[in-house]
Parts: sequence; structure tokens; C-alpha cells
Amino acid sequence: MTSQPRPECIPRMVRHLGGDALHDTCADKVPNNGFPGFDALVNGKHFDAIQIRAGMLWEIKTDNFDTYSRALQDIVVGKQVPELRRERELARACGFNFRVGVRSATHMAALEELEPTLDVVVMDWC
Repeated sequence: MTSQPRPECIPRMVRHLGGDALHDTCADKVPNNGFPGFDALVNGKHFDAIQIRAGMLWEIKTDNFDTYSRALQDIVVGKQVPELRRERELARACGFNFRVGVRSATHMAALEELEPTLDVVVMDWC
């Protein structure tokens, strides 16, 4: 007999938060996104995209990171990494993997420098 997932771990299709058109477009275009046009509500968190078959939840970052000064880049990743760790734990608690999509290799490298265990990809579709 298999156990049923906890109700909060069953992905629910919910409206995008925010209202940032670029962010929503990038999230919707995640390859094999199961909920294009929507977020995936899992474990109390609105994840930007879900790849259902891969068991992958996504967080999308659309910062114009390369245009920031080095000091501002440090501030941004310093704020993003703790939040990404928290989101990854919410995903893992429900049996999902977690990936972060960014718009530049510079942003990816900065996140990975602070947290090498993050799964970060440059979104070539965005």
C-alpha cells in the first residue's frame, strides 16, 4: 500500500504572483512546464514553474544582474541565497527537486559561489 502525499504537497495551479510580464514569460517558457500561465502552489509556496514528470519545481530570477555594480551584485545574491535555500527545503520536504533559472552566466556563478549545492541554469529561452 502506498501512502498518499500530504495535501500541501499536491501541486495546485494558481495565478502568477506579482505582475512582472518578463518574469511570467520566462517562467511560462520553462521547458515542459506543466502549468504554463500559472504558478505551482506546493507546501505553501508559489513556485514559478513545475516539470511534473521530472519532479522539479522552479524559481525564476529575471534580474538584469550584469548591469549591477559589484557591490549591488553582492547584496542581491546575499539576499537571494537564503531565500532559495528555504524554497529548496520546501520543495524537498514534498519530494520535489528544485532548480533556479537566471538570465546570465554571471548571476549563475555568483549564486553558485555562495551556495555551490544550488541547481542553477541560465535560461536560454528568456
